[in-house]
Amino acid sequence: MSADDELFESMRLELRRGSLVLAVLACLRTERYGYTLRQALAADGLEMEESTLYPLLRRLESQGLLLSEWREEEKRRKRFYVLSPLGASLLERLTAEWRAIGGSLDRLL
Repeated sequence: MSADDELFESMRLELRRGSLVLAVLACLRTERYGYTLRQALAADGLEMEESTLYPLLRRLESQGLLLSEWREEEKRRKRFYVLSPLGASLLERLTAEWRAIGGSLDRLL
């Protein structure tokens, strides 16, 4: 990989990192467990490794943005996640911020 490619990949990952939080919060307006969340994100072009997703879910829950519950489904225990009221409020504010930044970037680009 060339130095230019390495720099691009580094910048791409940095850009993507901030958008993943917003994407996960948006997807969790509807209750999901980890696997179905990964599928929903991937279907919209945001593939994420389990090693990225699950620590992010734990962090968002510890910040009070998600609620989770263990349930048995199809004879397997699964942890379901959904936005908390605080998470829903924060998602609304972050969405407005994202749109403002996007509008500014569209004008600049």
